[in-house]
Amino acid sequence: MFKRVLIANRGEIALRISRALRELEVEVCIIHGRDDRLSLPVRLSDHAIPIYRSNPIESYLDYEAIIQAAKDIGADAIHPGYGFLAENADFVNRCEEEGLTFIGPSADVIRLLGDKIEARKAMEDAGLPVARGSDEAIDDANIAKSLANEIGYPVIIKAAAGGGGIGMQIVHDSNEFESALNLCQSRAQSAFGDSRVFVEKFIEGAQHVEFQVLGDGEHAIHFGERFCSIQRRHQKLVEEGPWLTEEVRNEIGTKVCDGARSVGYSGLATFEFLRDKNGEFYFLEVNPRVQVEHTITEMITGHDLVKLGIQIAAGQSLPLKQSEIEISGHAIQCRLNAEDPLHFVPSPGKLWDCHFPGGKDVRVDTHAHVGYNMPGSFDSLLGKLIVKGSDRSEAIAKMKSALKETTIIGVETVIPLHRAIMDEPDFIARDVTIQYLEQHPDLLG
Repeated sequence: MFKRVLIANRGEIALRISRALRELEVEVCIIHGRDDRLSLPVRLSDHAIPIYRSNPIESYLDYEAIIQAAKDIGADAIHPGYGFLAENADFVNRCEEEGLTFIGPSADVIRLLGDKIEARKAMEDAGLPVARGSDEAIDDANIAKSLANEIGYPVIIKAAAGGGGIGMQIVHDSNEFESALNLCQSRAQSAFGDSRVFVEKFIEGAQHVEFQVLGDGEHAIHFGERFCSIQRRHQKLVEEGPWLTEEVRNEIGTKVCDGARSVGYSGLATFEFLRDKNGEFYFLEVNPRVQVEHTITEMITGHDLVKLGIQIAAGQSLPLKQSEIEISGHAIQCRLNAEDPLHFVPSPGKLWDCHFPGGKDVRVDTHAHVGYNMPGSFDSLLGKLIVKGSDRSEAIAKMKSALKETTIIGVETVIPLHRAIMDEPDFIARDVTIQYLEQHPDLLG
């Protein structure tokens, strides 16, 4: 096991990683920008290294400064968390060159999975179901139209690099193609420095389902699925699990493990799918890192995923067999974002009062506290509220109670929206797709 690990992140995930390291008896180091100098993850670390930049985000993106901080403090490894440098293959290469362990997959695997076209090919070769579409980048509208006519409208144009829904364009007929293609290419170039795009069949009425995987480079196991269809701007708001029958879970779970083994995956990974109204699955992407919603899986399986990822990075083999993974109960997570709940505009500011719920099977992952100054430069996630019930109905009831007890004063939050969702008939009936919020515009009256 490592002696000392540097956390190259902030907020709730930095605190979550810190807890896992302490349980493994590893010293906790962390870098931080000026806005985070008094934050809980920094105050509770063993060693904190300031990296101050005029642009606050650059404090967490300057990987040469981060690597130097790790060397100066004598760290054995760097944990990237999610976001920032978590999927930056160049950063991983530099860690390797400096003799530092990157807690996550290799640079080659990150590079492969970060290219949506190549990832799609690799996973199709491994036996995963993919939607009909192009096998290479398309820059000619006529070729794209011909392909769309073959696979049938609507289709979606996606950027080969990046994620978060940036640049995606849905096309319903051939007259829209040229402008949609140009727009998608332009946005992809601006956001990712890579204008390549590809075309794929658009899955209407889809649900978003993802599988949690852990690999050690040779073997892989899965921890079941999470359901993540309630989203705004392709960013998840509510997640829950389990969602599938045991038969379907075993079928797709076997395939994602095959996919992980086929690329020699080491560490935590999330395989994401769209599921159509007929129950068919279509591969979306692999997120090669810990996910915000890993908490759901931890609640229903009882396994500490963050610790497992660190142990794998330290050179240990998979400590579990697939037969040892059991799912119990039902968990729901609500992201507590500091945003206007109607228009999702960020709401930075000082927290004048702050209270989070507790009790049996209630978990809160947060760096927030009374007096915390929520900066406007970063993601608006203040924390995550997770509950577990014996079944979905009990989990919903428990979440309603927990949300009512949650108090955050000083910034706007999406808590009113979460409370409305928990009471909404379609949500209760599991009639949820990725268009849920668009189809329920009057949730808050």
